[in-house]
Amino acid sequence: TPRPSVRRPSIPRFLSSLLAGVLAATTVAVAPAAASSPPIAHRAGAAAGWLARQMVDGERFEVEFGGVTYPDQGLTIDAVFAFAATKVADGHAARATAWLARPEILTGYIGDGTSEAYAGATAKLALAAQVRGADPTNFGGVDLIDRLRGLQDPSGRFVDRSAFGDFSNAFSQSLALLALDRTPAGAPPAAAAFLADSRCPDGGYPISFDQATCASDVDATAMAVQALLAVGRRADAVAGLKWLLSVQDVDGGFANAAGVPNANSTGLAAQTLHAGGYRSAAARAKTFLIGLQVDCTGAPADRGAIAYTVGGFDPATAPRATAQAILGLAGVGFANLSAAHARPGAPVLACR
Repeated sequence: TPRPSVRRPSIPRFLSSLLAGVLAATTVAVAPAAASSPPIAHRAGAAAGWLARQMVDGERFEVEFGGVTYPDQGLTIDAVFAFAATKVADGHAARATAWLARPEILTGYIGDGTSEAYAGATAKLALAAQVRGADPTNFGGVDLIDRLRGLQDPSGRFVDRSAFGDFSNAFSQSLALLALDRTPAGAPPAAAAFLADSRCPDGGYPISFDQATCASDVDATAMAVQALLAVGRRADAVAGLKWLLSVQDVDGGFANAAGVPNANSTGLAAQTLHAGGYRSAAARAKTFLIGLQVDCTGAPADRGAIAYTVGGFDPATAPRATAQAILGLAGVGFANLSAAHARPGAPVLACR
């Protein structure tokens, strides 16, 4: 489910996104499937192929607001993760990574490092660089790891340094742990303890650390569980996994805070359940996701896409829903994501 968590001063604050951003109409350049695009029966691979064909110039996503188009680095990184999980569209992922390293794109997303520095965006970009096999200590000339560590406060929380205020949350903390766990020094124990201590009495995790009453959230719990598993705090992760099981719908789906079952929340939950070893529950969630996918009865240009809800395919919400659902379909956790051995090309759904 989309969550507001990072701001870029060049665009309206609520349009910025991390792993999940505010749902907005995504401006895409839809290209027809090339004749060389291989047909594939694998649902996650077909979804990734569709997603690749939606990228502007084959390298990025954009968002339109008030008649103005802005770069959408968050969704672009989601696509990079999706391509790594399915081992397809590696050329698109390489071009996206190069685009993310451009100075104006980089600074517009993570801040300038002095007056503006955003913890969640920095962590997410560092993780993307690691997944791609790039050097996160010299990405576009920026040491993302050093900057991220510099945003940890004495409590262990990673915070934003910004004139707009601090909008760090469970996504920021979880992404920071996932990225830093891949470094030689590892993730700071205090940061892991801070996340673990944020757990609600029912076992789930809240999106915001500053709530008067702790309210567990599917998306936040999924991210927190994956981070805690990565750093070896399985007991804290299991509490979150059990809470996820308790709120899974009978059809396998997961709902957002508004009670709407959707591909974004279900994709994150399925990915997490698989990482935690709850394969049966993960399989039910995957079945729900497949039910949202445009199959061979749909328009050829839409086949492989995953709708946000059961309401049907909507080109405005499908790119973000598809990107996040793919991770659940592929069953690859963030801690194990790697672009190694990925193949170029954007496969199409095999139809007879």
